Amino acid sequence: MPHSISLGVKDTEKQNKSIPVPHAGVVPSSGREISEELLHRLPQAIKHFFPKFKTSLRQIPDNRKTADYKLSEIMMGGISMYILKEGSRNSYNNDRMDSNFRENYKKLFEGMDLPHMDTVDDVYRKMDMKELEKVKVKMLRELMEKKVLHKYRLKGKYFLVAVDATGVMSFSQRHCDKCLTKISKNGKQSWFHNVLEAKLITPNGLSLSLATEWIENEEKSYDKQDCEIKAFDRLAKKLKRDFPRLPICIVGDGLYPNQRFFNICRENSWEHILVLKDGNLPTVWEEVKLLLPLNKEKRQKVCQIQKAKEITTEYRWLNEIDYKGYKLNWIKTTEVIKSEDKQEVKKFVHISSIEINEKSAAQISFFGRLRWKIENEGFNEQKNNGYQLEHKYSEVSLTASKNYYQSLQIASIINQLLVLGQKLKRYIGQKITIKNIWKNLIAFLLYAKVDEEKITDFLSRRVQIRLE
Repeated sequence: MPHSISLGVKDTEKQNKSIPVPHAGVVPSSGREISEELLHRLPQAIKHFFPKFKTSLRQIPDNRKTADYKLSEIMMGGISMYILKEGSRNSYNNDRMDSNFRENYKKLFEGMDLPHMDTVDDVYRKMDMKELEKVKVKMLRELMEKKVLHKYRLKGKYFLVAVDATGVMSFSQRHCDKCLTKISKNGKQSWFHNVLEAKLITPNGLSLSLATEWIENEEKSYDKQDCEIKAFDRLAKKLKRDFPRLPICIVGDGLYPNQRFFNICRENSWEHILVLKDGNLPTVWEEVKLLLPLNKEKRQKVCQIQKAKEITTEYRWLNEIDYKGYKLNWIKTTEVIKSEDKQEVKKFVHISSIEINEKSAAQISFFGRLRWKIENEGFNEQKNNGYQLEHKYSEVSLTASKNYYQSLQIASIINQLLVLGQKLKRYIGQKITIKNIWKNLIAFLLYAKVDEEKITDFLSRRVQIRLE
């Protein structure tokens, strides 16, 4: 059940011929042309999707007594480091030294100055992470108000929210009092910081941070370290506080099928689809083994041909299996992929709070398997494709590190919509990659000129979102 998305732009005025505007059947001749297009469309994307974005930055409390830069300029400096995928403060400072780069930066961000990243770091060390997280929440609310993501809801109602944890920083010695720690098999101790994310995911590849909770020890002395499950309790409270009426379906891995999780979902009126591993919830598995032979009619088989491969998918399901007062619905998907020279078999088992039948079985299984998008489009993208999530942007200050993390999440949201808005995926081939496009983007800022008239022209046009 693959989905696709295209966030198109409809311009009411004549297009400027010097910038190739991507559309069906027209392929830009180089990564540089795409990079130039993205740069000039960046202010338009921010204005369209997040018209209150810069106002939100200006509303952050400024407690400084003296300042060379506006606080909004400092915030934009931190966020733009990730929009441009500079990879480090030092790299951004080196580019900042170039007068052409700074002039282009001002054109892109409506006259804002670009501060030295040491100045950004000084402010980030003192500023509460909640301030940037509030900005992020406002951005997601604006997307909801515009109904940008409504087409990709489960059963036309539920937004899919994947929860998972990942490592952000690791150290060979204690970094701070809140560090988690572990000892390897060879007796070597290490210290690290992990974070738990709730990301709104869609079939087309979007993975947008809704809420963040750091997994960390609160005191030097503790009986048990903080962990993902305890952090989920706190994350759930944030989700409910910030999006109280949002219809949510939580998708999670095999760590989450437990009574504590089910309680939270029931209290918040959330649905869920979870991976069920062998050994998880033994009483549920026992009932499945007893009931499955008696419910042979609860089965569905689908065959299809994709690129010379024959794919046969079988769904088996059971409803209302009791687990400590909770009614769980069980589904097993077996996928057999046949090609000329081999056969591959994949199996997936999920439990859900949503009733399963012939109409919903394939959709629930498909949306349950979308959980991997928080790892691929979410964490892996942010670790490996220019954002450098695991880089120590502020090795000394945990507070600054948390602010850099939120800046990264904000930039990632902007970039994902910018790329989809220009239908960039259809132009990516063996010779033009995302990495190459952003490399050319930085080169353009250093050695070419951003055309302010073109940006003004784009900003003045009426923009329409089309979901294909």
